Amino acid sequence: MGRRFRSWIQFAAALIQNANFRGFFTGKLYQGAGKNACVPGLNCYSCPGAVASCPIGALQSFLANRPIKIPYYVMGLLFFFGVLFGRAVCGFLCPFGFLQELLHKIPFPRRKPRRIPGDRPLRYLKYLSLLGTVLLLPMLLARTPFFCKYICPVGTLEGGVPLVLFHAGSLQLSVGPLFFWKAFLLLAVLAASLLLYRPFCKYLCPLGAYYGLFNGVSLYRLHLDTKACIHCGKCAQACRMQVDPAVAPGSPECIRCGACAAACPTSALRMGFAPEKHCAAVQKQK
Repeated sequence: MGRRFRSWIQFAAALIQNANFRGFFTGKLYQGAGKNACVPGLNCYSCPGAVASCPIGALQSFLANRPIKIPYYVMGLLFFFGVLFGRAVCGFLCPFGFLQELLHKIPFPRRKPRRIPGDRPLRYLKYLSLLGTVLLLPMLLARTPFFCKYICPVGTLEGGVPLVLFHAGSLQLSVGPLFFWKAFLLLAVLAASLLLYRPFCKYLCPLGAYYGLFNGVSLYRLHLDTKACIHCGKCAQACRMQVDPAVAPGSPECIRCGACAAACPTSALRMGFAPEKHCAAVQKQK
């Protein structure tokens, strides 16, 4: 799949998830029936254009209540998206991931190598974010959706900043240390995106951590034909998430962007729903 085609899918997904265009001019949130459903990726409920809910926000709203309610509907949707797509949700359907990619395309002197010091251990931060800030802390601290309130840069970008700009009275007067803290985190992520490819996705995103757990079993996956692979290393060089597809095609870090398959000289890699045993046959037909 070409990069341009994937970019169009990402753009369309961001547009569809924020289709309440009137909200961007009035500052009023959409309150229709769509807000009862969750989108696959991170897209803040409080964005003036959002027509559905964020799965992380919805999950926390249940867990932060007393008595705690089990969010079967939200968990079912997350499980469905995970089993069907795995982390392809990050690569195709997440608006914030798309924004980071756009920023990374801006010409900017980048340091090499692409791995930052401590890259591998830092990758585990997103699992701590999922377990701690999304699951445990909301349950331990009553009525506190911890990740959304104190960390989420998506909420700041899509919800906090627009609402403060739209409402010149009460909201601007109530801006305090928490808003400035979250604005700092947002600016840090956006600035890091100029240097690194999708830094929030790599190191902090709890939703990416969750979907990554399904990469080895999801129906849409990266298929490797071991007989056709010549171990040239071109797929690993093409991967901007620093995965070696020839060694770990089911890596939880893979966002299924397809760059490795495009770079493979022997067509040993392909993305799709077809069972792995049919991969070689499909390539022979091509």
